[in-house]
Amino acid sequence: MNIVYAAFRGHFSDSPRALYEALRAQGVDATHTWLSAPHTQAGFPPDVRTLTFGSPESIAALEGADLVISNDHIPLDWEKRPGTTYLQTWHGTMLKRIHNDVLWAPEGRLAYLDQDIARWDLLLSPNSVTTERLRKAFGYSGPIHETGLPRNDVLSSPRRDEIRARVRSDLGIGADQTVVLYTPTWRDDLVFEGSGERDFEFPIDLDEFSARLGEDHVLLLRLHNMVMSRLEITDGSAVRDVCNHPDIADLYLAADMMVTDYSSTMFDFAVTGKPQLFYTYDLDRYRDQLRGFYFDLAEVAPGPLVATSAELVSAIADIDAVTAEHAERYARFRETFCHLEDGAATQRVLDLILPSATASGQHTSTTTEGDDVRADR
Repeated sequence: MNIVYAAFRGHFSDSPRALYEALRAQGVDATHTWLSAPHTQAGFPPDVRTLTFGSPESIAALEGADLVISNDHIPLDWEKRPGTTYLQTWHGTMLKRIHNDVLWAPEGRLAYLDQDIARWDLLLSPNSVTTERLRKAFGYSGPIHETGLPRNDVLSSPRRDEIRARVRSDLGIGADQTVVLYTPTWRDDLVFEGSGERDFEFPIDLDEFSARLGEDHVLLLRLHNMVMSRLEITDGSAVRDVCNHPDIADLYLAADMMVTDYSSTMFDFAVTGKPQLFYTYDLDRYRDQLRGFYFDLAEVAPGPLVATSAELVSAIADIDAVTAEHAERYARFRETFCHLEDGAATQRVLDLILPSATASGQHTSTTTEGDDVRADR
């Protein structure tokens, strides 16, 4: 069996990585090929076979695959041969609208991505709330399986404390230091209409962060993959750039709290139960003009929404009180969005794609299908 993996156009990460590692661990007889990029190649283990994303060789691999596993659109021109299965894991629960539901997109972009959607055979949903949103947004009529996300299994793993200690050690973080993970999402207009060089401006006052919180706090910056190359961090800054860390799940475990805005990281991080703060300095514009939301963040968020850097730093400094104040909301958030994140998502997905090679019957997933299921797309 030939299996081709793609994650965020060339990364060794996310649910495809979790599935790859499980398949390897179970000894499934397969040839594994990953699509990489020049700037991500160093993140792949030396024994992983890679081909450059978009190269003629990568197209040939996709067209010769028995199974394609991706967590995002594969925006390449390739013909899926009969008999190939394309598993689309997607990459998270959505707050912000996607694909056909967005308020704005560059001309022709959605139509081009529709060609990839037409190839999908299986689509994963992280929870019951998200299933029909995925179907409507993508115009997808095939089977959607509510499995949870394989990438999040590690957050419930017996190894989570070991991983936390290792990552903090690798980053030079002391046991007594408080780690704040900052995971802002991308802004569509800056990516598609910006200069492409430095289209992300750091909105946190780092001088205030350092003065108020001191060396006891470390700020880890994890930009979205669409913009991670667009910020320069000067030497001596309070920020540590972890954009190229292979797997964000490791950073969730290393962190003590997370600051985000509209990113799907809020749903994944909630599996850990650790505090979250929402730095929504451009909320009105992002929600009403740029992207649009599937629900009211202010009503649902498992932590406070703050509009200024000063408010954010104060909330970090008083995190225990903030956590207590939002405990009930956090519990409801987890019940709604994390009900399938039990550490067994990877096995549920393997039971779908390799039923004869896995322990079928021990795990179940809910499947929903549209009126027109195209099994040979």
